Amino acid sequence: MKMKKVALIFGTRPEAVKMAPVYLALKNSPLKPVVIATAQHREMLDQVLSLFGIEPDFDLNIMRQRQSLANLTSRLIDKLDEIYSENDFHTTLVQGDTTSTFAGALVSFYHKVPVGHVEAGLRTENVYDPFPEEINRRLNGVISTYHYPPTETAKRNLMREGIREDRLVVTGNTVIDALLWVTNNKSKLTSGYRETIGVEGDEYILVTMHRRENWGEPMREVMKAIKDILAEFPNLKVVFPVHLNPVVREIVFPELEKHDRIVLTDPLDYLPFVSLMEKSKLILTDSGGIQEEAPALGKPTLVLRRTTERPEAIQAGTAKLVGTDRKAVFSETARLLSDLEEYSRMARATNPFGDGKASQRIVKHLCDNL
Repeated sequence: MKMKKVALIFGTRPEAVKMAPVYLALKNSPLKPVVIATAQHREMLDQVLSLFGIEPDFDLNIMRQRQSLANLTSRLIDKLDEIYSENDFHTTLVQGDTTSTFAGALVSFYHKVPVGHVEAGLRTENVYDPFPEEINRRLNGVISTYHYPPTETAKRNLMREGIREDRLVVTGNTVIDALLWVTNNKSKLTSGYRETIGVEGDEYILVTMHRRENWGEPMREVMKAIKDILAEFPNLKVVFPVHLNPVVREIVFPELEKHDRIVLTDPLDYLPFVSLMEKSKLILTDSGGIQEEAPALGKPTLVLRRTTERPEAIQAGTAKLVGTDRKAVFSETARLLSDLEEYSRMARATNPFGDGKASQRIVKHLCDNL
């Protein structure tokens, strides 16, 4: 009997991290995974593929410098359409909220191939924040046949939008599967990285920031707040893996590169990034995925955004929305560094994003339906 093919479409590092455990679970199932890498983030994507031993069946290599969303979307649709015209897929899996996710779901729909949406149902209720991720998620909610919300909150969001309950499976978040796989299988490889960048044994804050809505003045405000924090806490360091986008780097480097207690690096492989998360004091980020990973490691997280599509983290107390105002970022960070009771409350709060078995639930549902 011919194996049924499941197309997995992803192109950014966060997508790859969250789809990798699904790919590994499919490899041990009666279904055949077919990986279509859009390479929306070329270098960062390749790091994750290598770590998890994934070799794409198709590589679109779509990345261009300073590409517009319209140009990216049109080229993705054209290239994916060629692949779907020449191959017989039984279903498509897309993850999260990127342009690759939306384009992949749309082309799959054009070819009448059912779509399964991993990490479905996250909402901020503001179509421009995060941009364009919020609308990508909503469009996927309309296109998809199968929905895999990570939490009950995400499930309720989808049901309010008219999605039938029999199309929904609450799975937990696959990022926890990936994180536990790394800590269980690659722990010896993570331990040396902190020493190579000079923070082993030191207290440090881990920072990431890259979202479009934070480009410009919001990002500059946060950079100034980081310098304020270091002035207040003279034994503290900051580690900041800086996104490759020139718009981000043109702000971060002029503001921070001359400070002797700030370590700026290029975007990191997933292994060293997990290493930095493990030993950080706390995390400042506008990333969605880190809001899910950090509580699994007991790391309080301050979210550099006005909204989050992961309210479960806020409700559970593992994360706090602080925005990008210089004074707010400074005061909330200083409070955590000074108030042991508040720090402990956040660090010990229960992770609301799952038990590390999300991928198994997704693959079981696909096997039952295909």
